[in-house]
Amino acid sequence: MTGRGVAFSGDPYTPGVGTWSYRVEHYDLALDYRVETNRLDGVAVITAVAVVDLDRIDLGLSKLKASKVKVDGARPARVSQSSHVLSVRPASAIPAGQRFTVQVEYGGRPGPRRSTWGPLGWEELTDGVLTASQPIGSSTWFPCNDRPEDKAAYRVRVTVEEGYTVAASGRLVDRTTRSGRTSWLYEQDAPTSAYLATVQIGRYSMRSSRGPVPVDRYYPAELQARVDVDLARLDDMIGFYTRVFGPYPFERYAVVVTDDELEIPLEAQAMAIFGANHIDGEHGSDRLIAHELAHQWFGNSVGVRAWRDIWLNEGFACYAEWLWSEERGGPSADALAREHHRLLAAAPQDLVVADPGPVAMFDDRVYKRGALTLHALRRTIGDAAFFELLRAWTAEHRHGSADTTAFVTLAGSVAGRSLAGMLGAWLHAAALPALP
Repeated sequence: MTGRGVAFSGDPYTPGVGTWSYRVEHYDLALDYRVETNRLDGVAVITAVAVVDLDRIDLGLSKLKASKVKVDGARPARVSQSSHVLSVRPASAIPAGQRFTVQVEYGGRPGPRRSTWGPLGWEELTDGVLTASQPIGSSTWFPCNDRPEDKAAYRVRVTVEEGYTVAASGRLVDRTTRSGRTSWLYEQDAPTSAYLATVQIGRYSMRSSRGPVPVDRYYPAELQARVDVDLARLDDMIGFYTRVFGPYPFERYAVVVTDDELEIPLEAQAMAIFGANHIDGEHGSDRLIAHELAHQWFGNSVGVRAWRDIWLNEGFACYAEWLWSEERGGPSADALAREHHRLLAAAPQDLVVADPGPVAMFDDRVYKRGALTLHALRRTIGDAAFFELLRAWTAEHRHGSADTTAFVTLAGSVAGRSLAGMLGAWLHAAALPALP
């Protein structure tokens, strides 16, 4: 069996993106970026393992042109590139189970790729860059296997003009300046989906704090007072989530506040990105801060095996907002659940949470009904079993991937009885059940 054919294509929600024919262990990226001209030149060294006998290696690469490719240090038999895929045929087939490396030199003017969900990936700000890659935008800045279950470690070096700050996934291990340009080196050892790898560039101040988890803050200097107020509860939030969800899954957490306004905040591995409009100095975005932090457990550490299961990311993060409100003395999770149930009851009943379809995977009903599913489960099995389940879920699938079936099975195991019927009504039927 070879690595060719539709059987090894990526997620059904994102056809033509990613492959099951190999899995990546490590990305080593050296990126040289010119902010003024939006020019990116990169060298990517990808270490992977063949899952099948592999006679073709497909990598996502959008809007950027590969200029030189090597496989295990040798020239491949053939290289071709379409709008979004770089195809490499090695000189000889790579046997299943064998580790191999692909080195790609590439460059061009990066920009977002168009998709069902709008423009995705590398995006120029007024004076800097953000990457917003979920679910298929990572190919706009590095060659990758862009499917959610394929998690790898990262080493990312970004060189930019002096005066700009780079925030990327992982811990900052080196920073050097030479001839007016600064190189920032980040390493992320925790397994990371390609869409959660990130680079953020701007004229940011950078400040770190210790607390229960080290937190790095990147923000325009003029927003410092607002940032200080709005992130003042972050340590308490991390402490609370650690108690109810289990240990924080990464070495550090980072928050980036852009000088630009953004439509919505973004999550990345061990990072959240907010626009200036989300930071008002009056705790106006506590709900959003809670949501993005919760993704570090649900979505980032415990990832989805397929995009159809996105409720496991968004429903959990939404319910985490309600739990934080309850913890802070605001409206209880039950009160919030009943209010959102009332609103959903008036909305169209045409969405299946556990398989909403690609067009609706980011529909707000997936978020809210996913959260309601969890609240219904909590009401059914009681608080002790429910929070035991959440901690068991994050422990069992830490730095891995899971699906809806695995969650239903674990819920039944923790509760000591089958919950397939009860959860099935919430997850696999379009009609909205009554809350217990």
